[in-house]
Amino acid sequence: MNHADWDRVPTLAGNHVRLEPLQMGHIDGLRGAIGDGAICRLGYAHVPDAKGMAAYVQEALQAQAAGKALPFVVIDAEGQVVGSTRYYDLQPQVPRLYIGYTWYAPGAQRTGVNTQAKLLLLRHAFERLGCISVGFHTSILNHASRAAIARLGATEEGVLRNHARHPDGSPRDTVAFSIIDTQWQDVKRALQQRLDSHA
Repeated sequence: MNHADWDRVPTLAGNHVRLEPLQMGHIDGLRGAIGDGAICRLGYAHVPDAKGMAAYVQEALQAQAAGKALPFVVIDAEGQVVGSTRYYDLQPQVPRLYIGYTWYAPGAQRTGVNTQAKLLLLRHAFERLGCISVGFHTSILNHASRAAIARLGATEEGVLRNHARHPDGSPRDTVAFSIIDTQWQDVKRALQQRLDSHA
């Protein structure tokens, strides 16, 4: 493990998707990715609207500067910005991190984009950063996210009650998942098989 890798956002690329370091220059592309804004109005998801996008990107970059996160912009095979994701709660001393703050344009959902993005992120976490565990948190109300995380091969660890707040201020019960290093090879094979089905 190279500790310097925990301080910089890598560029991770596949045939369906490219993950690049998030920059202020991506704001317009991210605004375009939210489409009609329906994904911003989901009460359990933290997806910024067009007016809030600049603040969202700025907050992510501030978290990066503080050593708390490594944020990415997600770009599809046609070169279009289709969303954002990040590593957060970085714990290089374990080593462990979380993957989250993930959202995609409606047209990128249920495609190979998320499968390959997660494969790239998990591969970098386990094989480059040397993680022994990668975690995921989502609202108990976000059934789509919970199902998507489970499909990755992550193990549900339990529910953290009143763990955070939803965008509307209501208390959020958080469902915790993880993938550990001994599971990684099986998870990688399964993700690659799913990705091949999108080819």
